[in-house]
Amino acid sequence: MQIECYAQRLLNPFRGVVHVIRFQSAEAVTTDGIEWDIYVANDALLDDLGPAGRRTQISDIRYGRWSAEEGLKRGPLYPSDDFRRLEEMGAVVYEHLRKAHRTAPFAFRDPFELWLLDYDENPLALLHSVRSSNETDTRPPLDWRAGIAAQERFRSAAIPGIEESAGAYLTRYVNSLSRGVAQWFSRSDEGAGLGLHALKGDDRLRGRVLEADAFPPLFIATAKMDAAHTRLVRDYHAWQAPWMLLLPHLDSTTRGALEAHACRQAELIEKHCRLYPAVIDRAALQAARVAAALERSQPRKDGQDEAMSMSYIELSVSADE
Repeated sequence: MQIECYAQRLLNPFRGVVHVIRFQSAEAVTTDGIEWDIYVANDALLDDLGPAGRRTQISDIRYGRWSAEEGLKRGPLYPSDDFRRLEEMGAVVYEHLRKAHRTAPFAFRDPFELWLLDYDENPLALLHSVRSSNETDTRPPLDWRAGIAAQERFRSAAIPGIEESAGAYLTRYVNSLSRGVAQWFSRSDEGAGLGLHALKGDDRLRGRVLEADAFPPLFIATAKMDAAHTRLVRDYHAWQAPWMLLLPHLDSTTRGALEAHACRQAELIEKHCRLYPAVIDRAALQAARVAAALERSQPRKDGQDEAMSMSYIELSVSADE
């Protein structure tokens, strides 16, 4: 019985990490380490399609939702032979979840990355990541996006006088640094990237090897930006800090700086801190969690914004749909 436990980034924009426990076509997923949704899919529907059905989407059926505090809340039941098979797969995942949830965060298993390239054909911004080379035939949008939430909530004084939101400006600026060519890379454990096929580019980029420092660790390259735009990107990363801290590869200096920024968004720290792979200033993060608890205990004023959930959905349509 092969059960996989892994993490995968949610990208374009980066908006957190999903942790997965998977058995065959059943999986339990979480973005906060507390609430787990369990889904099953009838993958037998693809058997007659052969290789052509590899990218075919099949609908998930909710097996249930589980948390250590409230236990399992079952989804709807269907009286059919197919559903009984799905029930068996869901039960395997559920039983493993009850033990394995304590071991999260899991290791990341999405080493195939699609990067938007700059005019010199260097990695500019991360667009997508997948678990296997078979999945690199997907064709997501080839423009980088700061995200809907950023357009509504991200603020920066780095570029004075702009007549649009900082998020909208950043989206337009980053994409202006590229001619729209993107390339898939297979990243090694040490961070180097083997170039695979390019999208909207020619085949001469295939096979090149870029060292780890060619790939910006926070997913947007600033080396060729002026001081104002570099500050804009840094402000964006500071705004993203509560979920940037979910990444395992950050050095201690970067992680410490992001923790300081994240403490200004205490409610988001409380949501994700259980999945942080490391902590530099535990006392500061604990103080932020206490502040978040006190804030939640106070009556919410009319019109006061809810803290943004990092599991918000950014909708986009790929060329495959």
